[in-house]
Amino acid sequence: MTANDQILDAQKRPTASVNVLEPPLDKPEEACGVFGIYAPEKLVAKLAYFGLYALQHRGQESAGIATLEGDSICCHKDMGLVSQVFKESILNELIGDLAVGHTRYSTTGSSHKANAQPAVIKTRLGHLALAHNGNLVNTIELRQTLEQRGGNFNTTTDSEMIAVAIAQEVDGGKNWLDGAISAFQLCSGAYSLVIGTPEGLMGVRDPQGIRPLVIGILEGNPVRYVLASETCALDIIGAEYLRDVEPGELVWITESGLSSFHWVVKPQRKLCIFEMIYFARPDSIMHDESLYSYRVRLGQQLARESIVKADLVMGVPDSGIPAAIGFSQVSGIPYGEGLIKNRYVGRTFIQPTQHMRESGIKMKLNPLKDVLADKRVIMVDDSIVRGTTSRKIVKALRDAGAKEVHMRISSPPVTHPCFYGIDTDNQSQLVAATKSIAEIAGQIGVDSLAYLSWEGMLKVTGENPNSFCSACFTGDYPITIPEQVKRSKLILEEANV
Repeated sequence: MTANDQILDAQKRPTASVNVLEPPLDKPEEACGVFGIYAPEKLVAKLAYFGLYALQHRGQESAGIATLEGDSICCHKDMGLVSQVFKESILNELIGDLAVGHTRYSTTGSSHKANAQPAVIKTRLGHLALAHNGNLVNTIELRQTLEQRGGNFNTTTDSEMIAVAIAQEVDGGKNWLDGAISAFQLCSGAYSLVIGTPEGLMGVRDPQGIRPLVIGILEGNPVRYVLASETCALDIIGAEYLRDVEPGELVWITESGLSSFHWVVKPQRKLCIFEMIYFARPDSIMHDESLYSYRVRLGQQLARESIVKADLVMGVPDSGIPAAIGFSQVSGIPYGEGLIKNRYVGRTFIQPTQHMRESGIKMKLNPLKDVLADKRVIMVDDSIVRGTTSRKIVKALRDAGAKEVHMRISSPPVTHPCFYGIDTDNQSQLVAATKSIAEIAGQIGVDSLAYLSWEGMLKVTGENPNSFCSACFTGDYPITIPEQVKRSKLILEEANV
């Protein structure tokens, strides 16, 4: 959709509710988590529920599950957390041979129920249900093409555009596989998809594989297959990780088993490096190891690059902790907990007092005064986007008695916006794009500030450094971003959309 479409849509929508107990994270926000299972003899909706529960960190705006059995489809989706959207009675009504699930944080399309997923569309071959993680960058041209072909849209999401494109190809006479592959040729950008049809379940990644998608096995006779954004969603239902869906690959899961189709001649792997640094859960597996292990190595490398005299190393809960442990291991400076996270902070419409609002960060992170008093502290975090939350944390540490506060970031400075499914500010709002490291240090109030080098971040992956997208650090986008899309992002931000 065009920028004007988005602005008009935002003007029509009700004012979004604010989680007043939890300050906005000074982090990029992930787009979505997807889940799919083909297992006719199992309670697929309940398994999808637990899979989404494990993927809740990838999106807290809305959740949905669709089940299919022959020509029959059942779907329930709503705004809220997985545990808020579903209850036992609802899951008992979602009957089918397969299930497609989604948990969402919106990056394209507004924040209301109509845009919750899975997207469901009827075709001449029956219904399809599509769950999407990522973001297309050619939505303006794609929507025009689909509308010229007679396509109608009920939402403002690029995910529905993909579903409509598949439906048009199928209604034109193609089967599910050929229709889907033809539709993907029209799409440019990041998309990891789980698609349910009356004949089976598809898992698809774009030619760069920017967003993750894994395959799991449920042992039995016959063996059944599961698709998920991360391996943590396999673990929770007792499925065994088999492998990743490859960039430019479509896997087709039916009663006959799993088949693979590579629909791109020369895919170029470009997994988002931020998936490894921050987004994915630390217990998820990528490149044959837990991301916890990678994040510890980030901290180790950070200590080699930017050591400073201190009495205590601490991480910002929870995402900064593994890197802080690694920093402590290499530096020899003791690791300790300086902040305690309130893990039960949730949504509320009760306004806090003015004094509570001024304390800000303490609603979620409370400093340990006896640990911090008169200490030189190294505070490790995984990223700084705007600097607002970091400034509040630093002040809280100083108020608790810290003598010095040194901040170390286990990733390079974020200097460019993401267009592939992560909600980041326009470049002018990214603190590292407009200020020097010394200026950022002054703004957040630390005695010193250092980031991990881009080279160090890639080195400790142990993989080919060219196999990652790190555009948010370099501006080197692996998929060309149309100028109209760049301008749209700026227009939307200036309109406060």
